[in-house]
This record gives sequence, structure tokens and C-alpha cells, in this order.
Amino acid sequence: MIDIVSDFQAAGESLATGIVGRGFKTEAAEPHTAADGDRHVGWVGDAIPTDQFADRAADRRSRCVDDVNWHNTPLVVKLCTLMGMNPDAPVSADTLVTAADIARSAKITRAAVSNWRKRYPDFPAPASGAGRNARFSAAEVTAWLERHGRGQAPSSEVLIWQALRSAYGEDLVAGLADTAELLGNSADSLAQDLRSLVSELAAQSSPAEVVSGLVERFLSSPSRTGLEQTSTARLGLAMRQFAGDVSGVVFDPACGFGTLLLAFGEDAKITLVGQEINPDATRLTQARLALAGRDDATVRTGDSLRDDQWPQLQADLVVCDPPTNTADWGREDLLLDARWEFGVPTRAESELAWLQHCYAHTAPGGRAIVVQPPSVAYRKAGRRIRAELVRRGVLTHVVALPAGMAASHPLPVQLWLLARPKGSEQANSVVRMVDMANADPAGPFEPDSRHCVDVPLIDLLDEEVDLTPTRYVTASVGDHLAEYQSACAELASRLQQIGDLLPALAAGPGSLEGATLKVADLVRAGLVSIENGSATSASDQLDTDYLRGFLHSSANVKRATSGSGTFRVDVRGSRIPQMGIGDQHRYGAAFRALEEFERRLAALTKLGERASRLARDGLTQGALRPKTGVDQ
Repeated sequence: MIDIVSDFQAAGESLATGIVGRGFKTEAAEPHTAADGDRHVGWVGDAIPTDQFADRAADRRSRCVDDVNWHNTPLVVKLCTLMGMNPDAPVSADTLVTAADIARSAKITRAAVSNWRKRYPDFPAPASGAGRNARFSAAEVTAWLERHGRGQAPSSEVLIWQALRSAYGEDLVAGLADTAELLGNSADSLAQDLRSLVSELAAQSSPAEVVSGLVERFLSSPSRTGLEQTSTARLGLAMRQFAGDVSGVVFDPACGFGTLLLAFGEDAKITLVGQEINPDATRLTQARLALAGRDDATVRTGDSLRDDQWPQLQADLVVCDPPTNTADWGREDLLLDARWEFGVPTRAESELAWLQHCYAHTAPGGRAIVVQPPSVAYRKAGRRIRAELVRRGVLTHVVALPAGMAASHPLPVQLWLLARPKGSEQANSVVRMVDMANADPAGPFEPDSRHCVDVPLIDLLDEEVDLTPTRYVTASVGDHLAEYQSACAELASRLQQIGDLLPALAAGPGSLEGATLKVADLVRAGLVSIENGSATSASDQLDTDYLRGFLHSSANVKRATSGSGTFRVDVRGSRIPQMGIGDQHRYGAAFRALEEFERRLAALTKLGERASRLARDGLTQGALRPKTGVDQ
């Protein structure tokens, strides 16, 4: 429940000492002097001494706003209530509010209001004052907030994220670890208010989903600190796909938040072990694995290169997304280390130190999959080590992945696959180059003959030893032309079909007024079921397509967006308008048509991108050329 007295205390003395001269006026609220000579504020005919201002305002709020639904109260009511005004009276053009008033009504920080003023050119200009003393038109601010979907009731996940940022500051990794341990019943370090929020959200979904959502917010946060490197779920899925059949022990020596280990965690026959330099990240990984049903996994804390906690471990599969561009990786202390089987890496080649560390922990007959930046494939400093990897037949695949796979940068990455021969096993005589740089980062990655080529070792062992896949993977001229012509023909056919899919619509009333229903209430009443983030009607009085259509409204999407712009869907916090079943069916039919249109449009976009890519690659690689008069 919101404490209105605390709200007024936070507003400062200026609000409680009277509204005269500050522009806080409505047609129904006027400051005036009573017979006793004291200044008063309040509704006409109901004078309120200033020392009773906060108490009376709390009473007014209790009469106009249900405490439980304070978060869902219209912005204009919040603004009026926090200033002791009648929320039923229209806000006049003269009503002014401060940045602090806006922050409290929208349930954000003053810093967020300041950011809005800087980032959005259409944010209302001050009606009076400047800087910290600036005051804004309440009507203009309310219109701006509603237009941009700001100030809507934040989702539970957003509230937890904001509370964690407030409580832990830059030590958010510790906050995430404490949250995960609370949900796993292994520790209880969170404050009481945070425990309640976390438990409430976990009851609506699952403990593992709550932690995954918070981890995603951390990874997408531009100001994240406390972890050098961590992997995305996309990268974990890609690595799992290229790993193929896996059994035995899977080891990650730089496991971050445990994302790569979780990608292999569904198979109970696989033993999961890891190491992480950050103690809080170790706690978080251990807790996430336990929440996923893998409390048998073991993660140890320490610097893998300088302080290997698993010196005798030989794993069937080693997976790793190591830190990059780390000059101080311990080279001077590790010059005679037995792990440098292919050569001592230079200070600038920490990635090749990690690669050899992973190979050192690979059992005979086992494999290693290591994420590498593309520059490792051609940098001059690493040429000798690359040559030795190729010469011994240890390197089996180099896979170029698209941009958008990494958490710390928007650049493409590569997967290097290594294999340790078992006994007298014959070493590889080729390296398979796989170019998936133009694939969808969300996967799946299904390379065919157009994306792969087996390069004999002798062809790689030149003076450069360049292992960049795009250098070797090229399509034949005939296949390229046929592919391009086929894509163009399919594109033309689909363009003719898509125009008729949009539903026929008429002018509406301008806004959908009336009561709204919160999805969480519908779930509790048994009218809606939610599975994998998708809502389905469980009643013949609620149309599923109508429900899902309104869940995708801009207001509901923005309701799950934090002040920093981080987005994650939480359908339980969404609201839908209350309508009769006949109107629901009509809206549902329109939403179905739109969904089909959007689905085909997305397919058309991908087809268009493919046609464009084929044309561009064909022209630049010599597989295609512009037509001349002779070709017509």
C-alpha cells in the first residue's frame, strides 16, 4: 500500500505549506485565507489548515482511489491526489507539477524524468522556472505520459529489477544470486519487501523463469558491471546444436551465469561441472542449475588460467565462452605451463590461452567447443599456434555465426571445434569451414552444402593460416543463379497474395472507455490459462483471439518496459477491456486476420532479405553479373 503521508514528506516543505504562488490551481481547488488568518488549501467550501494538509489528502485519496489498485490508477488522478486536489475536477491549463511530482505519480525516479526530458524532444517544456525549479503543465505531462505509455502499472518483474538496482547498486550480480538462492531455498539474504515481490512473481510462473528473466534484464542493461563475460541463451542453443550427441562430463571453465551448462542440463545422464572467477556468479550459476533440477552440478570459484580448480579433470565435452582482449591473463607466471601444447600465446592472444586450457581438459576421444572473436582466425600474432592446431589435425570445424549472439558486443563470433584423438585414432585430414554469418541469430542453425566446405589441411598451411570460413565457402555459379531466380519468383507470387489479408475496418469511437480486467485476476478466477507466456481462454465467455489481440496492444507491451527501456513480456500484468462475447468475437476475427497478415509479412521480409543477400553475394563473388542487352 502507498503511504500518502510519506509521499508528501518526500515532496518537501513547499507542497505542504500552501499552493499560493506555485501555480497549483484547479476550478475546484483554491488556496485562501480563513477568518483565523491561517493559510489554507482545499476544495471550495472545505478549508484545510496546512498542518492537516497531508492527513486530509490521505483521506481524499482513500475516497477516490482503492489502495490495492493505486498502481492502476489513472495518471491524472495520481497527480491530483498527490497535490490534495479533487481528482474528479478537470485539470486546467494552469495546473503545474514538479519533476518530483511526475516521478511519484509514474512510480519512477527523478533521474528517469530527467532522462525523458533529454531523450524525447516532445516532452513538455517547463511552464515556469528552470532546472530543479522547473514546473510543468499537469495536463501536458499527463497527455505525454499516456501517449508514450509511461507511468502504466509496472510488471512485478520490473518492480523487482528496480528494487534490486536500488538495494545492490553496481553489485547486481550479488542481488541476482541472492534472489536465485531464495527461490531455491538455499539461502535468504533478501530484504523482506523484495522477498515478497519475488515470491509473488514465482507463484505466477516458476522460480527458474523469474531468475532467467532477471538475468536477461542484466544482460541487456547498458550499465551492467560485476562480470567480465557471460553468454546468451542464443549462444547456448547454437553450441548445443553443433555439439550433436553428448554424454559423460560437460565442463565450462568460464561459466559466467551458467548459460552454456544449462543448455546441456536437460539430459540427466550428463554430469555438469564448471568454474567461475566471480564468487557471486558462482552462487548464481549453482542456484540456476539447482532450479533447473540439476542440484548435482558442481561449480567452483577461481581464476581458471591462474588457479585451475579442476587440475585432474578430463571432460567428454568442454564448452567455453571466454573473456576476450584480456592482456593481463597471467602469461608471465605461466610461461612453463604444460597446457601450452601448441605454443605459448602472446599477451595479446588471451583467447588462444583459453582455447588451449579447454583442450587440456578434453579427454581422449572428447571434444571442445570454444567461442572466439573473428580476428583470432587471422591475427598475425596467433599464426604459429593456428598452424600447429591445423597441422596436428586437432581443429575440426570453424563455424562463423551471425551478429547478435554475444552479450557484450554486437559483432559476429565463431565457434572453434577441437577433438583429442583417442589411442591410435587417425587425426583429421580436413577442417570443415561453416559459414552461417547470414543466418537468423535466433536459429536454428542448419548448414547444408551451400554453407560448408571441407578444406584440406595443406590448403590452410600458408603464410597467413587464415581460418576465416567466408574465405573458403563459396556457392557455385549455376546454383547461385538458380537460387536467386527461385527467390525472385516466390517473392513476386507472395506479394500478390498479401494485400487481401488485412481486415476491413471502420472508424472507431476514438478510445475504448469502460471497465478493464487484469489478466492476473482472470487467471486467479480460472478464466484464463497461461503456458509458455501465451494466454488462452478457459471459458466460453472469453474469446482467445480477442484476449491475445489486446495483450499485444502498445499499452500492454509498454507496461512491461522499465524506465531504462529494458523489455520483457509479463502477460499477467496486462489489462484488457471488458466487452460482451459478440463484440469479442468481432475483435477476435480482426486480430486473427492481422496475425495471419503479420505472419506472412514476416515470411515475405525474410524472403526479400534472402533474395537481396543472394544478389549482393553473387555480384561481389562473381557468381552473378548485371544483365546486358545480349541477355534479354
